[in-house]
Amino acid sequence: MAFLGRTFRWVLSAVRSPVAPLCRTTARSYSSEPTKEKSVPYEKTLQQEDGASSGPTKPLPRSADVVVIGGGSLGCQTIYHLAKMGVTNIVLLERDRLTSGTTWHTAGLLWQLRPSDIEVELLAHTRNIISKDLEEETGLHTGWIQNGGLFIASNKQRLDEYKRLMSLGKVYGIESHVLSPAETKDLYPLMNVDDLYGTLYVPKDGTMDPAGTCTTLTRAASARGATVIENCPVTGIQVRTDDFGIKRVKAVETLHGTINTSCVVNCAGVWADKLGKMAGVKVPLIAMHHAYVVTERIEGIQNMPNVRDHDASVYLRLQGDALSVGGYEHNPIFWDEVSDKFAFSLFDLDWDIFMQHIEGAVNRVPVLEQTGIKSTVCGPESFTADHKPLMGEAPEVRGFFLGCGFNSAGMMLGGGCGRELAHWIIHGRPERDMYGYDIRRFHNSLTDNQRWIRERSHESYAKNYSVVFPFDEPLASRNMRKDPFHQVLTEQGCVFQERHGWERPGWFNKEGPAPVKDYDYYGAYDHRKNENYKYNKLLGKEYTFDFPPHHDVIKSECLSCRHGVAVFDMSYFGKFYLTGPDAKKAADWLFTADVNKKPGSTVYTCMLNKRGGVEADLTVSRLEPGAANLPLAPHSDGDVYYLAIGGGVAEHNWNHIKTVFQDQGFRCQLADHSEDMGMISIQGPKSRDVLQEILDTDLSNEAFPFSSHKVVNAAGHQVRAMRLSFVGELGWELHIPKDSCLPVYHAVMAAGAKHGIINSGYRAIDSLSIEKEKTAP
Repeated sequence: MAFLGRTFRWVLSAVRSPVAPLCRTTARSYSSEPTKEKSVPYEKTLQQEDGASSGPTKPLPRSADVVVIGGGSLGCQTIYHLAKMGVTNIVLLERDRLTSGTTWHTAGLLWQLRPSDIEVELLAHTRNIISKDLEEETGLHTGWIQNGGLFIASNKQRLDEYKRLMSLGKVYGIESHVLSPAETKDLYPLMNVDDLYGTLYVPKDGTMDPAGTCTTLTRAASARGATVIENCPVTGIQVRTDDFGIKRVKAVETLHGTINTSCVVNCAGVWADKLGKMAGVKVPLIAMHHAYVVTERIEGIQNMPNVRDHDASVYLRLQGDALSVGGYEHNPIFWDEVSDKFAFSLFDLDWDIFMQHIEGAVNRVPVLEQTGIKSTVCGPESFTADHKPLMGEAPEVRGFFLGCGFNSAGMMLGGGCGRELAHWIIHGRPERDMYGYDIRRFHNSLTDNQRWIRERSHESYAKNYSVVFPFDEPLASRNMRKDPFHQVLTEQGCVFQERHGWERPGWFNKEGPAPVKDYDYYGAYDHRKNENYKYNKLLGKEYTFDFPPHHDVIKSECLSCRHGVAVFDMSYFGKFYLTGPDAKKAADWLFTADVNKKPGSTVYTCMLNKRGGVEADLTVSRLEPGAANLPLAPHSDGDVYYLAIGGGVAEHNWNHIKTVFQDQGFRCQLADHSEDMGMISIQGPKSRDVLQEILDTDLSNEAFPFSSHKVVNAAGHQVRAMRLSFVGELGWELHIPKDSCLPVYHAVMAAGAKHGIINSGYRAIDSLSIEKEKTAP
C-alpha cells in the first residue's frame, strides 16, 4: 500500500524523462510503483464474470423506428426518454455489456450549478430522473447519494464566479450558500481552510452509480416496449440516396443480422468517430486518458460533501468512507489507436502526469498525506473542441443523430440531454435551445480537421477548471479562416476574436500589432512555450468581471462611430444566394418579414422553424434576375435572394435552410459565397461624406434610402453597397469580391482620413448596438 504523501515525494525524487509524447498509452516503468491495483470503487459492475461474449442477448428484429447504438449513460437515457415519449419500436445495441466503454468507470458526480442556464436545466432533469422518477417507476434504487457539493474559492475572482452561479441557481430554485472559511471548516472539519477566500455549498448535489442507473433506465424502457440487446457489435450503417439526391439512413448491420431503420443514434462515446465513418458522418471528438485514484478508509470523512477545488484543478468525491481524487491536467495522454476490444478495461496510471492533482488534494485535505491508495482508475473518455457534447442530426446524412462527446460529463448531463435528443428525433428539434451542443455549431471545414480537433480539445480539457470570463478567447487552432483584410488589420493592432473558425476584429490595440501565434500546448509535450506573446498578455488583462484596462480604447472606438466615422470588418458573415423555381415559396416559409419587395430592397428579418420558433436573424436582399455576375450575383431566371447571416451561426443556418427545402419539397438551390467576398461596414454621421468620394452613385436619402442596395463602383471595383446599420447610425455595408477587398479598403481609409476615420471591432459593435437597441450580428 502506498501513501499519497509518500507517492508525491517518490515522483518528485524520480529521475524524470521528458514529458510524454501525445500518443503514448502505457505507463512509464520504474523500479517500484506506488500501486498497481486497477479497479473501480463500485460494489457492482455489469461485466460478465467469465469475460466472454455469448452472442446477442436477444434476437434482432427485422426493423425498428429508431436504433440507438451504445449502452452507456447517453444511450440508456435516450432509449428511456424515447419510450417515455411513446416510441416503442426502438432498439438499443451494445457491443459488449451496458456501461462497458467509459460509463462503468466514471466518477458519477452531479453538480447542479453551471454558468449556462440551459445546462442548469439539463442537470436538474438528470437529478430528478435519478433521485426520484426512476425509483417511483420501477421500485429500484439507482444508487443516488445526496451528500452535497462544495466549491472552493482561493481568490476573489473565483468567489465572484461562484456568486454568479448562485444567482443563476436561485432562478431555478437550487439551494446554495456562500460560506466563510470558518463556516467551511465547521462543515468539513478535515479541510485546510487557511488559504481559502470562501466556498459555495450546494446541499443537494450528489453522486450516481453507473451500473444502477443504466440498469434501471433500460428496465424502465423495456417495460414500455423498448428492446435492449447486448453483445451485438455494429459492423456497418447502410445509407441510401433518395430521388432528390439526399442521403438517408437505411439500415444497421451487425454480425448477427441487419435491422432496417430510418433513424440511428450514435451514443458510442469514444468509438463514436468510428461509427460515424460507417455512414460518412464526421464526428469531431478525440479520446484521452482520464483518471482518478481511490484512497483507503479515512476516519471522519463519512457524509462529507464532494469537493471541487478549481484553482488546484482537483475534485474529491466521497466514496463511502474514502475519497476518489481526480482532476484535469495540462498534459493529458491522447489515445490515438482506439481499440474495438476495449471493454471494462483500464490503463496503467501515469503517475508523472497525475501527481499534479495529488499535491492539490493533500493541500486541501491534509490527512490524505498519510492515507493509502487503494486503487487507480484510468480509462478512456471522449473530448471535444469546446468541451461541449455533440448532439443533433448530422448534416451529412438525414436520420443519423449524435449523442456523444460528453467530456466525462455523460452521467450528469445524460438525463437532460437524453430527453432533448429524444424530442429532437421525434419532433425534428429539441425543446430547449441546444445550439451550444448542436453539431452544426462547427463549420464543416473544421469537423474533420485533425489539428483543430486535437488542439482545441486539449485546450478545452486543460482549461476546464479555469474561471469562465466573459471575453476569453482560445489560443488553440487559430487562423483557420482568415478574410482578405486580416494582414492589414493585424498590422494596425487588431486584437482578433475567433468565431466559427474565422478571425474577426475584437478591438484595436494602440500599442501595435498583437498577432495570434501557433498553439504551444501551454508548454506540454515538449512544445516550447510561446515567449513575449503579446496577444496572450492582452487576453490575460481580460480575465476580470470588471472593465479591462483597455476599456477606454473600446470606448474611443464607440465614440468615433457615434460622432464621426468608423470601419468594421464583418467579412466573417455567411453570404448565401437562394434561387430556384420555389425560391419565393421558400422565402415566405422561412422568414417572418415580407421579403418580396421590389428588387433593390433589403429586409432585416427573423428566420423561423416549423414551430414558429426563431432560428436566426439576418438580412434578405431581393436581386434582379439575370445573368451571373459572381460573386455579386448568381444566374437566375426568376426570384433570387441574397442572405447575409452572422458568421457564428452560418453553418447552423445553412443546414436549417437545406433541411427546410428537403422537408417541404421546395425546388430551390442555396449557394455559399462566404469565402468569395469580404464585407466592410462604414458607420457614423460622416460615413456619407467618406463614401460619396469613392462610390459612383448618389448617396442621398432620396437616391439611396435605408434598407436598399445597389451594385456600384468603388474606386474602380464593383461592390454591392447596402444601406444598413447595426449600430444605430448612418452607414453602408460594402460586399466586395475577394480580390477587390484591399483596394476598396485602402480607398475608404484614404477618403476618410480627413474625417478621422478609424478601424473598430466587435466589442464596439456590441456596445453600440445595445445602446441603440439594435440586434448585434
